[in-house]
Amino acid sequence: MWIQTFFYLVALISIAKCSDITPAVFGIELYGMPAAFGDFNSDELTDVFMLRTNGSQHNGDMTVEIFLAAEQEPLLRPKPDLNCLFKDHVTSIVPGDFDGDVFMDILVTTFNNEKKLTYVHILWGGNGHLNCSNEWNPFIEMRDQPLALDYNQDMIIDLFGVDKNGTRMFWIFNENRTTPDTVELPKHMPLEPHIRNPHSNAFLDWNGDFLPDLVITTMKSFEIWYGTEKGFKFSHEIELPYNISVDKNFKGEFGQTLYLDVELTGKMALLLPLCFDEACTNCTIMMYLNGWYNLRVNFRDPNNVLWGFVKPNGHRYTETITLRGGDFNMDGYPDLLATLQSAKQTQSFLLQNVACNNCAGFNRTFDVKWQALNPFYNQTAMAVFYDFYQDGILDVILVEFDKTKDVYRTAAFKNSLDYDANFVKVMVLTGRTNSMYPISPGSLGKKKRTYGTNLPGPSIAYRTTTQDGSPRNAIAAQLPQSAHFSLNLPYTTFGLGRTPNFVDALTIGVRIMKIVFDF
Repeated sequence: MWIQTFFYLVALISIAKCSDITPAVFGIELYGMPAAFGDFNSDELTDVFMLRTNGSQHNGDMTVEIFLAAEQEPLLRPKPDLNCLFKDHVTSIVPGDFDGDVFMDILVTTFNNEKKLTYVHILWGGNGHLNCSNEWNPFIEMRDQPLALDYNQDMIIDLFGVDKNGTRMFWIFNENRTTPDTVELPKHMPLEPHIRNPHSNAFLDWNGDFLPDLVITTMKSFEIWYGTEKGFKFSHEIELPYNISVDKNFKGEFGQTLYLDVELTGKMALLLPLCFDEACTNCTIMMYLNGWYNLRVNFRDPNNVLWGFVKPNGHRYTETITLRGGDFNMDGYPDLLATLQSAKQTQSFLLQNVACNNCAGFNRTFDVKWQALNPFYNQTAMAVFYDFYQDGILDVILVEFDKTKDVYRTAAFKNSLDYDANFVKVMVLTGRTNSMYPISPGSLGKKKRTYGTNLPGPSIAYRTTTQDGSPRNAIAAQLPQSAHFSLNLPYTTFGLGRTPNFVDALTIGVRIMKIVFDF
């Protein structure tokens, strides 16, 4: 059976102050840009796929390099032979198994200025090594960046995107590393709208049947294509809020969509960061949950300084407005990380998911915690959740931009809760095996040396009963997006709160099956 699931139910106790742990995590290797996460060497630790430049951000060569996770400090370490050099501008990294040999490969996209096309390269992985490809002989030429998915349920990663002729296309990868087959997405109307660039297409279960669906972001709407055993079937469109797709007077910006169960109802909501004005000084977060709702987030800090989303400026991480989700305080409700700007500076902040008692039609919103990521105050271009100590607590990787040197520098923030908390951590793997590599000891006992790699699209849901007897349901998608530095972790962590709530059922859904664990 080509699927494997790891899950943990843990009671966690931690009492400490939040702190800057950059030296303990990165040592002296501070210059780099996190681009993706995955377990490259099958040691059950989450590695970081980094971009590093040789010179200026705009003129220097770029190296794709793997920082292997370790249990001793420094917790993230570059390995000299796990890197490949590119002359063109690297736009994204997608780890996954693209040939079915169970070893993690790396998809790298570069932008070719001469042809104005995206080149797709595959760095084929092996047992502890990486094969650099010929940059001038790309595997695929396409527009914008691809979405990783599994089209034909063979647990080999495939791609969806727009080919160089403007056709919506799937690329189906095989076991022999040859050119992938192509399957065109059927047209649902004679003149289809252009897919937005940058897009935030997604592969996740939208209708609750535990089959991953396809969400396509166009210039006018979000197209919902339901997953079937034979591909995808168009269902409906979700129009952009406030009719901004047809409002000729709209001069603002809308960013990348994020898909979270914001209210713990067991149903995925669509979050959309929105600027009403050209300068992004008047901002909000929109939520689609059977209709659009303005969450009316207060972006004015205690000193009466007004902040807003960073207006897309073409720089790394801020080429589009991006929210990143994770349960920071372990209460079960997903929180956000976002990069904001004021008139004087740019900084990343935690937005905590809080109750909203006087809101019409919705029950939760987000509150900016202005001091939560202290001591990181200024010029952070990006923040993303990451579990440094593999203890279920989501810490934060920050990227600071040094304008004087034109370089990006990583930093690490330790999140230390001051109360007991419980959580469930789930990772769904491809489950493919390689008979050439025998069983060996691992941190969870004996295991196969190759037990599977990143798998996009699975749904993970749980059902529990709270202390007051109320039912609680939650759902999450694993690796639903892969383009434009979405930086999703390859696992899901559900906080269960401060009281010892017990999980009644855990449901895992992939395209080939649904598995229910009753406790």
